[in-house]
Amino acid sequence: MNATVFKNARMVLPGEVVLGSLHVDGGRIASLDSGATAALQGIDLGGDYLLPGLVEIHTDNFERHLMPRPKVQWAEMPALLAHDAEIAAAGITTVLDALGVGEADVDSLRGSAWNRVLDTIDTCTERNLLRADHHLHVRCELPAPNTIDLFEPFHGHPRLSLISLMDHTPGQRQWENIEQARTYYTGKKGWSAEKFERQVAHAATLQAQYAEPHRAYFVDYCRTHGISLASHDDTTVAHVEQAHAEGAAMSEFPTTLAAAQAAHERGLLTVMGGPNVVRGGSHSGNVAAADLARRGLLDILSSDYVPGSLLSAVMRLVQDDILPLPQAVATVTHNPAKAAGMLDRGALAPGLRADLVQVHMAELPDGGRQAVVRGVWREGQRVL
Repeated sequence: MNATVFKNARMVLPGEVVLGSLHVDGGRIASLDSGATAALQGIDLGGDYLLPGLVEIHTDNFERHLMPRPKVQWAEMPALLAHDAEIAAAGITTVLDALGVGEADVDSLRGSAWNRVLDTIDTCTERNLLRADHHLHVRCELPAPNTIDLFEPFHGHPRLSLISLMDHTPGQRQWENIEQARTYYTGKKGWSAEKFERQVAHAATLQAQYAEPHRAYFVDYCRTHGISLASHDDTTVAHVEQAHAEGAAMSEFPTTLAAAQAAHERGLLTVMGGPNVVRGGSHSGNVAAADLARRGLLDILSSDYVPGSLLSAVMRLVQDDILPLPQAVATVTHNPAKAAGMLDRGALAPGLRADLVQVHMAELPDGGRQAVVRGVWREGQRVL
């Protein structure tokens, strides 16, 4: 890898924004200098912002490409390449592909085996076909009878970086509001009204039989294999206390202010959705991410189901005077990287990976500004 200079850049550092230049050598950041540079060669960013590559720890985007419509499965490699291109275009250089295990419906992705998908990720990585660095986040649906069986292909997988514990039983957590659950499952999942009613009636039985033993299995797996653990959709203080006792590092998408406060008090990092920030609230009627940010309770942003929402959410937090730019950027770079145990990336600092994003702030006719990704580099190599 050749040495490269990025000059005339507004570098977003951990505590400040500095106009200057960044030097890359061997895929790592060699040095940062403020002010003008004497280097004649290099990449002139023309005053654009230079951010660390974004780190995404929870996105359903790959699943969306694998099944773009209910029961319509797409070939693994084209789906992965399309997902990867969309991720990179959003400025994401490290992604934990969230793949769900546990579903009674065998026609769904989360009710079938992931072996071929995992083989495809490995093959595309080995052949250098991917723009982003791909890792795995396995979402385990605790009440599903087949969750442990479907987890088998991930057991000991070197890309496995995070496991989250889910329980989508209607009437609790994310789906405390049954009508919100009805809208989701009949809309996105394509369930009939009759199927929804049958599933709701059966859900409590499955939860009583499987949720507790499955939870114990995955908590033990994370402890013995050194895998980061996250709770999901915590609603009550008791939910957070249980997750903390089990060794969880993160509370994903707490649905109430009380749960987010409890997580903060116990040292769990709170993860909220970028779409929640951009839309001005939760699509499920839960607590707003911006409200948590105002209270100092937002640690990590996830793009969830819209990859481009990461950068948009960062800029929304800044433009609404909720967070300063360096702190907002940390929610999509340093904080998620640290939470996933990836200490070699997530900030513009000497010695770290040269995962970089050039962002141009475009002036709009209405006086607003739009962040536009103009270039992405992974370990100093341009991928977009």
